[in-house]
Amino acid sequence: MTTETASATGPATTAPAAPVWSTDPRTGEHRAQVAVEARPADVDRAVRAAADAAHALADRPLRAALLRAAADHLERAADEVTAVADAESALGAPRLAGELARTTYQLREFAGVVEEGAYLDVVIDHADPALGRPDLRRIRTALGVVAVFAASNFPLAFSVPGGDTASALAAGCPVVVKAHPDHPATAELCARLLRAAAASVGLPEDVVSLVHGFEAGLALVRHPLTAAVGFTGSVRGGRALHDIAAARSRPIPFHGELGSLNPVVVTPAAAAGRAAEIGAGLAASFTLGNGQFCVKPGLVLTPAAGSGAGELEKAVVEAAGRAPAAPLLDSRMRTAFLSGVRERAALAGVEELLAAAEEPTATAPLAVRPGVLAVPAALLAADGPHALLLEECFGPVTVLARYRDQAELAAVLARLDGNLTATVQFAADERGEDAAALLRGLVPLAGRIVVDGWPTGVAVAPAMHHGGPYPASTSNATSVGAGAIARWLRPVSYQAVPQALLPAELRDDNPLGVPRRVDGSPQPGRSR
Repeated sequence: MTTETASATGPATTAPAAPVWSTDPRTGEHRAQVAVEARPADVDRAVRAAADAAHALADRPLRAALLRAAADHLERAADEVTAVADAESALGAPRLAGELARTTYQLREFAGVVEEGAYLDVVIDHADPALGRPDLRRIRTALGVVAVFAASNFPLAFSVPGGDTASALAAGCPVVVKAHPDHPATAELCARLLRAAAASVGLPEDVVSLVHGFEAGLALVRHPLTAAVGFTGSVRGGRALHDIAAARSRPIPFHGELGSLNPVVVTPAAAAGRAAEIGAGLAASFTLGNGQFCVKPGLVLTPAAGSGAGELEKAVVEAAGRAPAAPLLDSRMRTAFLSGVRERAALAGVEELLAAAEEPTATAPLAVRPGVLAVPAALLAADGPHALLLEECFGPVTVLARYRDQAELAAVLARLDGNLTATVQFAADERGEDAAALLRGLVPLAGRIVVDGWPTGVAVAPAMHHGGPYPASTSNATSVGAGAIARWLRPVSYQAVPQALLPAELRDDNPLGVPRRVDGSPQPGRSR
């Protein structure tokens, strides 16, 4: 197959376009060719078409209708969507049905956010001659075309119809998605459904577009009409794209979620009183989704000795050992997981409590089983080869770091980079100043602090923050919850503009009934 390509400065050429294959992660075999990789001219057309469609998204009621229609279209095609996604991800129909429900829920939630209008952050300060202040009115406005990079581990909720796309459309930004190579057929199907939803409410289909291919992703970030980027993936890939976005002649925001160790601290009192419960909970958390969640607990600081220490480790190993062998998302991740665990297990002082390994099954020849490593915390507190244990290893493995005292615990925490989450397991009566001080010490490390629970499971709620200090994310924004819309907006102030020329949300009569702050006083909006 060939395609005609052209650059902005050169003539069109004819060159073969690389095929895009849908692959079964259980066997590593190709299922079908679903597309071809986009050439520079294809990316250019997609971005320009999206930019041309942006004006239509200025209509807030239409945007809300689009988001609800997208949810409806996905639900009507639920059986097909989950079947295709499972064939490409091996995540299982039950898990994917839940992910689809989450996806449609967040689409509808953003529809409500758009209708309410509080996200516009409208502020009006009438002229005050005594203060020498002119009439000023501020509102948030859409940035423009958003490039969304689909995530490998969430083929729905963090991919074509996922949170980045939903929040960008809610903000009034058209979206061009770079499909993840692990689930191109799922991406194609979901893109068709979203484009059909747009047409069903009278919007241009090009408010959502899809491209495939590594080079297409680079071209998308470099395109002069791309206004912002949303990314979920590896530190290496995300940092490369972040640097491209920053090096442009006009740098653009890059909202990337790159990697996270998600440390857990188990206090001595918690180990003494809840060892079996904590061990079983940890095993369930780090093996959930075969260890392929961005909030998987990858480092667990446990007491080296004392009541419950041995029981906790035994409970983790036994529960993790019962987890079924399962394939990872693709053969590359499988290879990286197995080699990463072997490299860590070979370090001096590291004990392999449960060996991660290949474990072929009748239906999944590429399946693996989980692993548990243990190491003295003192080895992590200084520079050296053991720093590898402080880096994320994607897949079903966790590291137990045995600390002897609070000094060792503090020394390890001081070496950690930014994380999406940090968790503490307390005893029931640990609610005093020492417990509060431990939590305060974790705040600089993470965007979400969890107590007596586990970080896997990210609720789609207004108070959720899914992000954290670098490398957990490249900005201070959340990618989950209503606050995610702010990533794709910028404030604009109108000074001394006549009423007739103002956006409706800024006029004194507030015809659209949005919440506002006027002359320092909050004014509620009209109920939905």
